[in-house]
Amino acid sequence: MRTEQDFLGELQIPKDALYGIHSLRAQNNFPDNTPFHKEWYSAMGLVKQACYHTIQSFKKAVTQKYPNDISKLNLPSNEVIETLIQAAIQVSQGEYFEHFIVPAIQGGAGTSINMNVNEIITNASLKKLEHKPGNYTIIDPIEQANLYQSTNDVVPTALKVATMQLLNSLEDQINQMRTQVERLEKTYRNSMRTGYTQLQQAVPSSFGQLFGAYNDALSRDWWRVSKCSERIKTVNLGGGATGSGIAIPRFFIIEVVGELKKLTGLPITQSENLTENTSNQDSFVEVHAILKAHAVTLEKMVNDIRLLGSDILGNKELQLPAKQAGSSIMPGKVNPVITEFVISAVQKIYANDALITNLAAKGNLELNAYIPSIGHALLESLKLLIACDETIEKNLLSELIVLEDNAKKTLYKSPSVCTALSPIIGYHKAAELTKYMKENKCNIFEANIKLNILNNDKLNQYMQPSFLLQKGFSVKDLL
Repeated sequence: MRTEQDFLGELQIPKDALYGIHSLRAQNNFPDNTPFHKEWYSAMGLVKQACYHTIQSFKKAVTQKYPNDISKLNLPSNEVIETLIQAAIQVSQGEYFEHFIVPAIQGGAGTSINMNVNEIITNASLKKLEHKPGNYTIIDPIEQANLYQSTNDVVPTALKVATMQLLNSLEDQINQMRTQVERLEKTYRNSMRTGYTQLQQAVPSSFGQLFGAYNDALSRDWWRVSKCSERIKTVNLGGGATGSGIAIPRFFIIEVVGELKKLTGLPITQSENLTENTSNQDSFVEVHAILKAHAVTLEKMVNDIRLLGSDILGNKELQLPAKQAGSSIMPGKVNPVITEFVISAVQKIYANDALITNLAAKGNLELNAYIPSIGHALLESLKLLIACDETIEKNLLSELIVLEDNAKKTLYKSPSVCTALSPIIGYHKAAELTKYMKENKCNIFEANIKLNILNNDKLNQYMQPSFLLQKGFSVKDLL
């Protein structure tokens, strides 16, 4: 064990641990096991790397212009700065994550997140320089690793980096899922089925129209998600505690965001009002609302598919892929587990939306203390949506079977098909056909033979997909 101290006292730390006293106090204060998102941790490494590169450039610029005054700034040595950069790169690649011991749910506006990363970078750097962890006379987690930084600009900036990276992944996954939906739309463009309103048979439709509606909704989701980065691209890095830039070199404030943009390749810009960007978190509310809209689309789609493939429908129209045994007692039972997973996941996203909304509103004056929980919920929703889109594509749509014959039989036995004949034979004659079909449980062709309302050849013509699926009718169609 090693002894570390802060102004509150001393604690014993495992001698090889890369975390320190600040992280351990947080772990003791927040005894929760909800894991912190690794994507956010890695983004912290990128932000720290940008800060150290900027400090390196600042030191070089000062040395050239004021060579006799450089010592007054107490900047780290070139060797220490370079070592901090290397450690930050490793953090950005996810290394040392096992030493990040702060839980996701916490108090303190993210100070524990920042200090845990500072301690990891510091102690990893000390080891690179062949010193023992905890030897903070060589490199200090606050004096060097946190130089010109504040929790209040570093942590939310890293959250925006992690969010934009996951948004890119979500965009790609939506498009991959849409490929499967488009395939189903094209393959079954003219495959007839019954359209339903309020779970009752309504009018003739097709699987092309069904999957086409999903495709358009998903296209709209993709477009909205693609615009999300615009909502959060402005960051407050360089603004310090409240966005005022107090105790930070102007050089650092001006240069650090550009350095981060180069490192990430993301469309990041520095906010014109750093104080506003520090105090208000409504951009996360806006982005999550768009994510919620995508979740709504997914739930509607998979719930429809689950319904059309259920045994309750009787003559089911879809056959869902058999992915795993559905019961430990009922032999051969298979459940719609993919659709159930998606529905369960999106309920969590809806809950996260309420949480983010409420916590964003609870910010006080220059800072929102609930950034850790806001960020955790946002990243969780993103990862859940990516998982949902992936499993829908791979485990549902790619193996979904459309039972065309079943759907066609259901349609022609459904009184709803008579709606298409109303302009030709009138409402009352169509109702007569409908009544006979219901009472005798027969299809429209059998009913027409008995009632002799239409010439059979004409009826066959009107029952073709080309007539039933056209948008409206012209007078020529009825002649």
